[in-house]
This record gives sequence, structure tokens and C-alpha cells, in this order.
Amino acid sequence: MKTLLSYCLVLFLFNTSSVWAQSSLDGGWKLSSVNGQPLVGIETVAILQDGYFMFGQYQSDGSFVSAGGGGYELADDQLNILYDFFTEDASQVRSPIVYAAQVTNNQLTLKDTPDGTQVWERLGEETTPLTGAWRFATRVDEDGNEGERRRAGPRITVKILSGSRFQWAAFNYATKEFMGTGGGTYQATEDGEYTENIEFFSRDDSRTGASLSFEYRRTADDWYHKGLNSKGEPMHEVWTEGVEN
Repeated sequence: MKTLLSYCLVLFLFNTSSVWAQSSLDGGWKLSSVNGQPLVGIETVAILQDGYFMFGQYQSDGSFVSAGGGGYELADDQLNILYDFFTEDASQVRSPIVYAAQVTNNQLTLKDTPDGTQVWERLGEETTPLTGAWRFATRVDEDGNEGERRRAGPRITVKILSGSRFQWAAFNYATKEFMGTGGGTYQATEDGEYTENIEFFSRDDSRTGASLSFEYRRTADDWYHKGLNSKGEPMHEVWTEGVEN
């Protein structure tokens, strides 16, 4: 089941190109059934935003199963994907993949996949001030001083947010090393409060179910993020908008 559903998600990302003109794929999507059979006991959620995608797959109890992500581009009815990380098969990282579906009423149906017919449901969402793809830039010390900003490169931490879902991942696409990922739902208020509700965390399943609240503010292309991390330690991070591939 693990490999089956991961491959289903990859196929979902590959085969959506023909419907792009009809409906933007930005946002969150959930795999709901395969060959007419509803999925029970496992969640597969994908986020596509601003030319970047991630997916997380986990059991209903929060146990991590698999994840992947990277850049995507639509051209001539083809969706070109370049994985930055893929826990099921690291050999696919940075190997260009090109694939050539039907979207009706926020439902995506894929036919003739190796597993048969898949149905994906678009998540009902409104964008927030933080919707987008973000790259970790630096930390701020106790005196409010920012550290040197990380340059874009193969060793990177990315966080992607739709209107209600978030996922982060740390990886090195040059070495094909995967360091960790986590995700779930979030809320971001206009007055600067950001809350994450963790649904999966590859490094420690016991963190599942936790809610973490932070202060945030946006300044131009930067997101300042301050509070306590999942270990209860103080953190003050700066993320910058956009992921370079």
C-alpha cells in the first residue's frame, strides 16, 4: 500500500497538465479513492503552490509513510517535474520526468494509471497572508540581530502553504539526502498569529497532534516567524518567498 499510494500521487502530479487551462492546480488536494474504493486508514495530501509541490502520506494515527517534493512546470500540455526529494525512491531526485485527466467541480479523476482510476478532491480553501512557497533564510538572535542569510543551493529547507495546509522539508538534492519533513493544517490571522496543527512528522511520530502557536509578520518577501518549536525551544526564523530550482 505504501508504494502504491506514493506512486499514485506522483502520477497525479504528472497527469494534470491537460486541465491546467480549465482550473489552476494551486492549493491542496487529497486522494479520496482508487478504483472506486475509498481509502481507509491512510491520508495522502498534496500541496501545489507557485511552481513548487510537496506531498505527505501518513496513517490515520499519524505514523509517517512517505513524502516527496520539487519543482514543476507546465508546457505544451506536459507537466515537467524535477524532484528535490522523494523518500520512496531517491534515485528519481533531479532526474527530469515528463508526463502527459479531467477536472469537474473541484474533482480530479485519473484513468488508466497502473492502479486503475483515481479520484482526487480539491480542498476547500481561501488564501492567507502566508500562502506560497518559502525558503529558510536565517535566524534572529535574542538581541534582534539577523544572521547571515543562506544562499540558494542544494542544501535547503522549504515550507509550502496552501490556504489551510502546510508542509516543510529539509533535504540536499545534490547528494539526494533527505533530512526530514512534517505537515498538517494551519491558521494565519491578519493580526499576526500563526498556528500549526501537526498531522505527521517524519522524525518523531509522537509529535503528531500537537498545536504550535507563533507570532508572525511579513515584510516585503520575508516572513518573520517567532515562538517555541516542537521541542519547546525558543525560535525566531526568517523565511523568504520563492524557491529556486
